Amino acid sequence: MTRKITPNEIVACARLWIGTPYHHQASRSGVGTDCLGLIRGVYRDLYADEPEMPPPYSPDWAEVPDPDGHRVETMADAARRHLREIDKAEAGPGDVLLFRMVPGAVAKHAAIKSFEGRMIHACSGRAVAEVHMGSWWPRHLAFVFRFPGEFN
Repeated sequence: MTRKITPNEIVACARLWIGTPYHHQASRSGVGTDCLGLIRGVYRDLYADEPEMPPPYSPDWAEVPDPDGHRVETMADAARRHLREIDKAEAGPGDVLLFRMVPGAVAKHAAIKSFEGRMIHACSGRAVAEVHMGSWWPRHLAFVFRFPGEFN
């Protein structure tokens, strides 16, 4: 049985990562993380285990088509295996947000929604931060997922 967690617990857990330096493919609070590593780390912090380890990936992984020339929603597909996909209009605190950085591209950036139009994320060259979403991020939102057992 999956432990029941609240959106407040998820946001509080994600906030503990604020200030963690950006480091590609890392997932260690206070040491280094990328956007996926933040989601993985919060999952570990909440559930004690990580459901799957991602394979090594390059910074431009989303721009590289599969062998058949297709662009694959790798991040969204992995999220579907372990989180519950919800409608974008239902996004609330504690939910995982996946963004398309360029219209028509695959989703390649992840964040955790906090409160009042804010999100917590890791960006290349910057430490994990809680930022205002403004108008750019909502326009690029592609998928929303809820952690297992979340009350919302």
